[in-house]
Amino acid sequence: MEYVTLHNGVKMPILGYGVYQVAQEECERCVLDALRVGYRALDTAQSYFNEEQVGSAVVKSGIPREELFLTTKIWIEHYGYEQAKASVLESMRKLQTDYLDLVLLHQPFSDCYGAYRALEDLYDAGKLRAIGVSNFYPDRLVDIASFARVCPMVNQVETHPLNQQTEAKTWMDKYGVQIEAWAPFGEGRGGMFANPVLAGIGAKYGKTAAQVILRWHIQRGVVVIPKSTHIERMRENFDVFDFTLSTEDMQAVAALDQKRSAFFSHQDPAMVEWFVKMVEERKKQHDCSGEQKS
Repeated sequence: MEYVTLHNGVKMPILGYGVYQVAQEECERCVLDALRVGYRALDTAQSYFNEEQVGSAVVKSGIPREELFLTTKIWIEHYGYEQAKASVLESMRKLQTDYLDLVLLHQPFSDCYGAYRALEDLYDAGKLRAIGVSNFYPDRLVDIASFARVCPMVNQVETHPLNQQTEAKTWMDKYGVQIEAWAPFGEGRGGMFANPVLAGIGAKYGKTAAQVILRWHIQRGVVVIPKSTHIERMRENFDVFDFTLSTEDMQAVAALDQKRSAFFSHQDPAMVEWFVKMVEERKKQHDCSGEQKS
């Protein structure tokens, strides 16, 4: 395994396993499979509703806690200082751990600054080894990096060959913020896995297009958290440390950049309204059930 070193000295595996859209009923099995393959970094979130299953798998694996790198993210409805702090402690309970390696603000909306102050205090208290943000565009990142007491260690953003985030990465590098890719394959959109450039590069090394994509990320210094529910694919995604893309290969992949999201823009007012509606609907569910949703 290769590692990146965050600006506070914490080492983070450059390749981890993500559980976005992994259903509760299969999440424990998937995480156990990933740990058996060799993954030691796990990425979940309050909004994935599978923290408990991840925590159960970690305990059942028998792997010492210090060998793992656990990440979760605070969802918008828990923003604000007090709610954010309480939600992180609840996430820790679900994950059955007394500390977390990394906690991120999941979206750049609502009282994200109050929530970030809660992360800073939990970091100071030793409950969190690193803190950061997710989906913060360069302007928002520079703002929080400049005015927060603790500069974010990580920014997790959509990054893949069709949306390479070159400008965003330049700003992250300037402020010492580690870039981490969600959707490192772009969820296969735009014919990614059948792309002739990626497939052609893979053929030279006896690798798949997916393995080329992961290797390209890693050589750019981008942390990746691919998700799969099949152990064979988990093994394939993990098998990317025995080859190196040439400069020409890297340039060929760089030429694929379309410089736009394959999903949506956080700067689109209609999309912001969509997030607001989601939060409101979940608050109604919370009020009806009387249970905390995280």
